[in-house]
Amino acid sequence: MKLFKAFALAFNMMSIIPFFKVHNFYKGINGYSAMFYPLIGFILGSVLWATHTLLNPYLPSIHLSVLIFSLWILISGALHLDGFSDTVDGLFVSKEKSLQVMKDSHVGGMGMSFTVVFLALKLSSIIYLGIYNLIYLLPIVLMLSRLNATLAIYFYKYISSGVGALIKKELKIVHILFALLYTLAIAFYFNSLVLFILSSFVLVLCAHFFTRRLSGLNGDIYGFIIELTELLLLNYLIILHFS
Repeated sequence: MKLFKAFALAFNMMSIIPFFKVHNFYKGINGYSAMFYPLIGFILGSVLWATHTLLNPYLPSIHLSVLIFSLWILISGALHLDGFSDTVDGLFVSKEKSLQVMKDSHVGGMGMSFTVVFLALKLSSIIYLGIYNLIYLLPIVLMLSRLNATLAIYFYKYISSGVGALIKKELKIVHILFALLYTLAIAFYFNSLVLFILSSFVLVLCAHFFTRRLSGLNGDIYGFIIELTELLLLNYLIILHFS
């Protein structure tokens, strides 16, 4: 029962697909919930892959890629994009004002500008992923990006309050090991261990940068790391198959 509630909570945190009704952060399930983040990413990526496979015979390639891109944003509720834009806003003010700016519910000019550019790059990446018949790797990309969030919560200092602090408090090494085990097993099955290494590198660089700047990470930065990991993994796949 605890594992089901934890999975349901993770699913509701990572998507807007209305399958489960667990929205409360019950004591004792939050660490287990973070353990399932990579699995939720794999499931969401599989939804995108299945949708692409189903519609591929009936729609032009570019139009279908735009549809998959739109569906990606919709089913995730643009949650991580919000963190991305807030984090970018925080980068264009002094260190002392960064957290205050990131907490502001309004998106600033720099956050908006960078998010538009980011989305354009991500859309282009999805288009070429379709051209190179690599859409089947979307589940891996989404899985690894959310593994980075789980690892970031456990290994790096959390500098905010609320839900993130509760999750970090309950997240244990056994949860991390289980998440790593099934993530590596799936990545190995898809012959994508190089993507795992690259995503880990992105996590270390981002965490090091924000730890030096802000003395730790918060929820917005987790979203930033997820989004940046996805974009870099997508472009690595494109460069690999273009060259």
